[in-house]
Amino acid sequence: MERLLLHTCCAPCSVYCVSSLRSEGLEPVSFWFNPNIHPYQEYKARRDTLVDYAASIRMELIVREDYGLRGFVQAVAGDIPGRCAHCYACRLEETARSAAELGFDCFSTTLLVSPYQDHDAIRRRAEDLAERYGVSFLYRDFRPGFRQGQAEARSLGLYLQKYCGCVFSEEERYAKQIQRDRERFAATPPR
Repeated sequence: MERLLLHTCCAPCSVYCVSSLRSEGLEPVSFWFNPNIHPYQEYKARRDTLVDYAASIRMELIVREDYGLRGFVQAVAGDIPGRCAHCYACRLEETARSAAELGFDCFSTTLLVSPYQDHDAIRRRAEDLAERYGVSFLYRDFRPGFRQGQAEARSLGLYLQKYCGCVFSEEERYAKQIQRDRERFAATPPR
């Protein structure tokens, strides 16, 4: 059986991915490395939920602890709209490098379950890294199971986040509210 290191962004996204891989006869080892997730309480909630979930389904988990606020912000500050490319690159590179160092046959990522992620960019980056580190990239389009996995995560009481993880994504989540607040307070004359 192939040894698979599965980069895991969060427990809810892993639900469908893990069950799908197990149905193929693959037993993934979950890999937590997400220096893009901020603020710290969000990072901690996602990490700790994954730790508990992995134990509950008897899935091995490797935690590469790196709350990387400063490094992430410095890397993307010059190109906030293009930040996802950096986000994919840093997490997939650490996964590919770790997979090679730890003797895994292949690696993949739970990012592939999200209909909100750029699958082509993820796949291209991962395939480049697979070649660089000499370990295969296992591509699966898990998106058809996204809603099912989210529903199961809800039924299990897992912490479900409201944004991808980066603080700029969280800002985009509130864009309409921010604009309404600007308009509301612009209409209020100063005293």
